[in-house]
Amino acid sequence: MCKKCGCNTCETESTMLVLNESKAPATILSEGLKHHIDANKPLTDNFYTAGSHDYFNLIAEARSLYSRGILDFTNKRDIELLTETDQGHFGVYEGKKVPLDFPIEIDEAKFKGKTVQLNKPTRGDSKKFKVYVNSGKKNADGSIKVKKVNFGHGGTSAKKAGQKTMKIRKSNPKARSAFRARHNCSNPGPKTMARYWSCKKW
Repeated sequence: MCKKCGCNTCETESTMLVLNESKAPATILSEGLKHHIDANKPLTDNFYTAGSHDYFNLIAEARSLYSRGILDFTNKRDIELLTETDQGHFGVYEGKKVPLDFPIEIDEAKFKGKTVQLNKPTRGDSKKFKVYVNSGKKNADGSIKVKKVNFGHGGTSAKKAGQKTMKIRKSNPKARSAFRARHNCSNPGPKTMARYWSCKKW
């Protein structure tokens, strides 16, 4: 029941974490969980930085206490986090420990049998630059399918056309503004497209 008006619908009440002190004292709680209770703050608004060690520990602690009836949650999103996801648990992917049900950027993968760095543009071959990215698809073995994105004016394609490599003039405000307007850099599209990386360079 809401402490302000006596109803069961107030938003302030829906975010509360409630400790069942008949089963365990408040001293068993970590500082993070104590903060959430004292501040009337939902677990989904995690006190710690997303992806940090403390972030996952807090969720694991909350799930353990919730499953034992020591801690009760009235926020629907908190309950979904604890009962419908595996956040706070870890698995192994390609020999590395990774958090479950938590989106992460993988920094390297295989491309045509070779290990490559993802999302790190380097000097190109057919174009001025190249970058390897996660295509969003999977290979037959379950690993991510990598796409090579070529971008920028230069490389062998420019040489074949008898052209010189164009310079990036981002230090020139007019040139930079014209380029970004021409390529609609306010909406560059996904990482799998050359335009995204060209706009990032400019």
